[in-house]
Amino acid sequence: MSNARDILIDGGPASLDDLAHQAVVNYGAYTSFRVEGGGVRGLDLHLARLEASAVELFGESPGEAALRRHMTSAVGDRTDGWLRVSLFSPEIGHRAPTFVGPPRVMTRFSPPPPPLADRVRVTAVVHVREAPHLKHLATFGLVRARRAARTAGFDDALFTDADGWISEGTLWNVGFLAGGRIVWPQGPMLAGVTQALIGRGLAQAGLGAETRPVHRDDLPGFDGAFLCNSATPACTITAVDDVTFAGDPDALQKIVRAWSMQPLQPLGR
Repeated sequence: MSNARDILIDGGPASLDDLAHQAVVNYGAYTSFRVEGGGVRGLDLHLARLEASAVELFGESPGEAALRRHMTSAVGDRTDGWLRVSLFSPEIGHRAPTFVGPPRVMTRFSPPPPPLADRVRVTAVVHVREAPHLKHLATFGLVRARRAARTAGFDDALFTDADGWISEGTLWNVGFLAGGRIVWPQGPMLAGVTQALIGRGLAQAGLGAETRPVHRDDLPGFDGAFLCNSATPACTITAVDDVTFAGDPDALQKIVRAWSMQPLQPLGR
């Protein structure tokens, strides 16, 4: 179990002032992933996400070398666990938003979370995350959507825009199966690292893929659906509201295989 000593800022102990700032100002970005045997699948993608987010939100990036150094300090001599890397700036707040400079880097090492589930029923809700291309700290909308879905008897929520075009789930990307191919919906969303890793291995796993707009009305025409995120390489979606899917265990196994074939990349160079 993690404790306060597992929270570091720029590789050193987190101060109360820095933690208090993050408690009241949710301006920033993060990424999170599993550390396995001292390596990370898709580390290059996580680093690219952090650097791009830093430039967009703060005007400058800490740089890959600093990010790797802080990650390595966070993990220490441990080889397995879960690492969250967050970017924030104590100089930026509600009344002072204009600071430009590299953000601070907060790391938190903890035991890995379990997969979200192995089967889920979801409900489609109208919601587009603010700045959906960013993995940012403003999570009110997605937590609210998950709570509402659970209250309504579902496991989770699938986001659409006001016209019914599907984008992503609350904590995950969604893929649909059609004739031995994955159809990724095209729309405003976070480009998931796990989604990209699956894409890298699909040809070897014997699956094809395409990205195109997917509407709620298109759902009955698919053979199946699944969700994926860093803690869940693939999980079957059994239904979206009243549209049920028979499922394709063979295709799901191929998706997991496509992900698992991706090599572990070392944190340090």
